[in-house]
Amino acid sequence: MKTAITPTDVSSDESIASRRSFVAAAVALGVAGTTEAADAQTPQNPRFQNPSGLSVPRGYSHVVEVTAPGRMVYIAGQTAVDAGGRVPEGFRAQATQVFENLRIALASAGAGFEHVVKLNSYLTDIPAQLPTLREVRESYLNKAAPPASTTVQVSALADPRYLIEVEATAILPQRG
Repeated sequence: MKTAITPTDVSSDESIASRRSFVAAAVALGVAGTTEAADAQTPQNPRFQNPSGLSVPRGYSHVVEVTAPGRMVYIAGQTAVDAGGRVPEGFRAQATQVFENLRIALASAGAGFEHVVKLNSYLTDIPAQLPTLREVRESYLNKAAPPASTTVQVSALADPRYLIEVEATAILPQRG
């Protein structure tokens, strides 16, 4: 069942309170909707491309074109912290936990890795870590249509234990 949320007409004195109530109602309905089965079909609108004239990418697409409306999902940078607050030791263990965290975050919006169109990865030592990141990433992503991807080296992340952080953008079909 779909519920429409519409703000009520209010005076200028009530506008801030009204907006807060509207946002709170929208958030409550959104949270309640995460337990419902979402449309899990892969959206038909993204087009993954590797144009001639560009290098052949390894494990990602150079261009992802989205032409039809859909639901955009932006996942904040995920680190290797698990639900219990633990951070595993070693880069492979951290990369695996990061992708598990992304899987959970995507699922909360009714998405999976097949819906991801863009990844941004932040590593603390690209020469040592990139080969392992590629292995772990490829075990989660759609190999036939890998998302556009950027990987950069940073001097540090938010916690000195973190070796990797990855953010994702996904597109899903409109809910019908």
